[in-house]
Amino acid sequence: MKTWQDVVSLYQIYPRSFLDTDGDGIGDLNGITEKLDYLSWLNIDSIWISPFFTSPLTDFGYDIADYRSIDPTFGQMEDFQALLKKAHDLDIKVMIDLVPCHTSDQHPWFQESRSSRDNPKRDYYIWRDGKDNREPNNWRSLSGGSSWEFDELTGQFYLHSFLKTQPDLNWDNPEVRAEMKNIVRFWFDLGVDGMRVDAIWGISKDPDFKDDSPNPDFYGNPDDYGAFIHDHCKMGPHFQEYLQELASVCDEYNDKQMVFEFYPDDKLGDIYHQYSQILTVHPKASAFFMEYRDNEWHAKNIEKKIDNYLQSASSTTPFFCIGNHDQPRIASRLGEERSRALSLLNLLTPGISVVYYGDEIGMMNGELTADDIQDNFSPANSVVDSRDLERTPMQWNDSQFAGFSSAKPWLPVNEDHTKINVDNEKIANNSLLNMHRKLLKLRQTLPILKNGDLSIVENTGNGFILGLKRELVGQRAYIFINFADEKQSFSIPENAKIIASTHSVDLITAENLQMTIPGYCGVLLIVQ
Repeated sequence: MKTWQDVVSLYQIYPRSFLDTDGDGIGDLNGITEKLDYLSWLNIDSIWISPFFTSPLTDFGYDIADYRSIDPTFGQMEDFQALLKKAHDLDIKVMIDLVPCHTSDQHPWFQESRSSRDNPKRDYYIWRDGKDNREPNNWRSLSGGSSWEFDELTGQFYLHSFLKTQPDLNWDNPEVRAEMKNIVRFWFDLGVDGMRVDAIWGISKDPDFKDDSPNPDFYGNPDDYGAFIHDHCKMGPHFQEYLQELASVCDEYNDKQMVFEFYPDDKLGDIYHQYSQILTVHPKASAFFMEYRDNEWHAKNIEKKIDNYLQSASSTTPFFCIGNHDQPRIASRLGEERSRALSLLNLLTPGISVVYYGDEIGMMNGELTADDIQDNFSPANSVVDSRDLERTPMQWNDSQFAGFSSAKPWLPVNEDHTKINVDNEKIANNSLLNMHRKLLKLRQTLPILKNGDLSIVENTGNGFILGLKRELVGQRAYIFINFADEKQSFSIPENAKIIASTHSVDLITAENLQMTIPGYCGVLLIVQ
């Protein structure tokens, strides 16, 4: 079995939407197992599965009622064990989600905690008296409104940074931290290879519960989340300490990995200083690079972002990511050509490249109506803001339900599945799918693309060309991306062979250290 040091890709699977094998319109664990051969063919060497634990599903699994059992929606523990065995037989590592900052309000811990003020588990959660007949402070929930919910039974407010059905755990309680480490041990003992750790910014809060500061740059509803600078409700004084304590569980095992979900907040200072706080926690703990989500299409700025992140991640494994279950699909955000170029870049940076299911074929946001929306974070069933748009069923073929299910799926299949699907793209040599497959194979077989250092290529020309150099023991490779919509000519440092590109090589010319590539073209060169 390869180690995490050998892994070059992480494929995120949203299990509700990957493959339904029992005909209820919802994806399941057996569906993932069935498609592991496809992922092996694609040259994926690790997968991350979004939550499948017992849950009332008010946040589709991120509201966990039992961290050690599997929701019947997705199958049984035996199904997960079969998935794990087949993945390992195919030399694919398995990472699952850990949701450490909150539980479901149906979790037995919370049921006990809310039962009385003197219950032994009262301090597992954050309870406070009101202030002047109002909430304890002005903290806002990411789902809208106050972060505090009044509970009539005991006459106090409990904190929820997300939905009111997701009460925040009290990480200042050492018993809570011990519980969470034991949950990690349970899954590691079962054979799971790693944990993606959800929403870590809430792991420590201001112990004095002071009000968040008003955001002077915000001009919308004064009660909105964005109306405040979140300088007290998250990333408190024990932030790094608690993360280090959690990550230390990896030291008890051979070859386990954690990767944290972390979105730096530019209102709290330099974002790469914030990244450094996470990326120096533990050698086996990392954080996703998610700066592509800003849709900033500018060569030099992207270069700087990559370089700054890699400097912050110098002591751990970088994880580069262009999409996930909470972000609009990259093809919808940037368009087909630009998303193809960014995919090539994402697959050629150091460390581990993350691929969200369906992005390898260019899946677009779903075409949903207000009646289709099931995401509770969508205000008034807003189609525009719904995360359901990027969670529609995987498009395997051009049949009625795209090969996802024999029944009507939980979300409608995108109508473009008749053209954008795995079966079609497998047989098209120039498809996005086959570009992913080729680049992932190159990453696995060429040490320079797996372990080579990265530096910026300066003076490539007029500012439209992003240039990166990979180097390992005297070997050199170059990556160039044209951020303009028209062909561009630029200088290259030395003669090299084109190994892969987003466009036909017939459209690319190179002579006398000058290269010309089409608009939105990406190219990989290796010095022979």
